[in-house]
Amino acid sequence: EVTLVESGGGVVQAGGSLRLSCTASGFPFERWAIGWFRQVPGKGREGVSVIGETDDSIWYGNSVKGRFTISRDNAQNTVYLQMNNLKVEDTAVYLCAADLHGGSKSGQYKHWGQGTQVTVSS
Repeated sequence: EVTLVESGGGVVQAGGSLRLSCTASGFPFERWAIGWFRQVPGKGREGVSVIGETDDSIWYGNSVKGRFTISRDNAQNTVYLQMNNLKVEDTAVYLCAADLHGGSKSGQYKHWGQGTQVTVSS
């Protein structure tokens, strides 16, 4: 069974930083793409960042480029999302997703975690 567990969310002031973790099990982690998405009430899931099998396959959404960094530790079956210079508009539930091929769209993923809340205060 594929499981994904996010952690690291919390409340931070604008300009601050958080590091989210997505720990996975139940599939060949090193060969699957992992994506981070975020969602606010009443809106669909927005792609934040994706990392493929290698660091050559990294994508960032325009709203987070230059502020967020995605990385993976295959020995720990974990993907990290380092979020710097956070803005109020980054407030959302952040979810990680996994699939063999992945992509920047939520519909490209079959497996999802439960999410972790990130709240950025002004």
